[in-house]
Amino acid sequence: MMEFELWWLLAIPLFFALGWMAARVDIRHVVRESRALPKSYFKGLNFLLNEQPDKAIDAFIEAAKVDSETAELHFALGNLFRRRGETDRAIRMHQNLVEREGLKEEQRLQAMAELGHDFLKSGLLDRAEDIFVSLRGTSQNEAALNFLLEIYQQEKEWRKAIDIARQLPDHSGHLWQKEIANFFCELAATEINNSRRAEAHKLLDEALATHRKSVRATILLGDLHAAEGDLERAIETWKRIEQQNPVYLALIAAKLMEAYRKLGRSGQGLQLLRSYLAQHPSLDLLDTTFQWCLQDESPEAAYQLVREELRRNPTLLGLDKLLEAQILVAPPERRADLELVKNLIHNHTRKVARYRCDSCGFKARQFYWRCPGCGAWESYPPKRTEEFDLMP
Repeated sequence: MMEFELWWLLAIPLFFALGWMAARVDIRHVVRESRALPKSYFKGLNFLLNEQPDKAIDAFIEAAKVDSETAELHFALGNLFRRRGETDRAIRMHQNLVEREGLKEEQRLQAMAELGHDFLKSGLLDRAEDIFVSLRGTSQNEAALNFLLEIYQQEKEWRKAIDIARQLPDHSGHLWQKEIANFFCELAATEINNSRRAEAHKLLDEALATHRKSVRATILLGDLHAAEGDLERAIETWKRIEQQNPVYLALIAAKLMEAYRKLGRSGQGLQLLRSYLAQHPSLDLLDTTFQWCLQDESPEAAYQLVREELRRNPTLLGLDKLLEAQILVAPPERRADLELVKNLIHNHTRKVARYRCDSCGFKARQFYWRCPGCGAWESYPPKRTEEFDLMP
């Protein structure tokens, strides 16, 4: 036992000496590196610590001029300028890196990608496209593909967007099917507007072959059948949406009723909408069903419809619709009071009567297939914000 303790007594000073020597080596290394850095670099850090970002940027720019080897500092400054909206300064910073002699090839490719991003932010799409096309097949290939996809969507070059999206790698099961189907739908919508129906049919077939649950392609296909006078086929096509995604039934409710009306079967159409409303509650679907019930049946029937729906799904927007129905069936002496209450409720419902993007939360009164805020496709379900707030 004594020998073991004596061994430890001898080892402890040895370990202490080794630790002291290692610390000295580390300290010398840090001191040597800090001496190699320009003073303006430390001034920049000091400004950042004192929450003076503008002065810090000026100091870092001076450091970059003094030590031309600080490529990482150039990258950091260029990205900072771009985030601040100073794209001209970002472009100059990244152009200097691209043109610098002796820069490593990987750093040069990174600088080109950053420069392309600067051009994109500046709205110089042609120059950005040229850079990203030149980066295809390099270590920056995936970034180039993503930026090219963004450019082609901005330019509405849907054929090019389809080609690029098909080359993007699969990340977490994202195969870009939804986006590609929407690109085909954009092309098909143009053909429909130009009365080139045969071409539109082919494009919509490609959209559904790419993404069989593409509600937008199904809606457009039904529109195409209706434009060709085949209302029966249009109805059957639109009805498929219940299996694809019933949330979107509100978008075709009015189309369905119009087709049934032209066929002289409004009662059948209204019965279908009532069944959709019972199975897939929706404020927009309620509004359409209410309007057609009012037109084809009676104010009393429309009132009963809204009253029953409000009991199942109580909402402010539903209450607003109930008051509208009550005004229609109420005695003349009560209408003024009901209209006053309805106006008060209506002022509150404006805030909850918007659509909301699932990806970024952007809100708008109009429905979009592509979110104006973040650019995501089909992230904008046709449900009002109040409906989302009431969901568990």
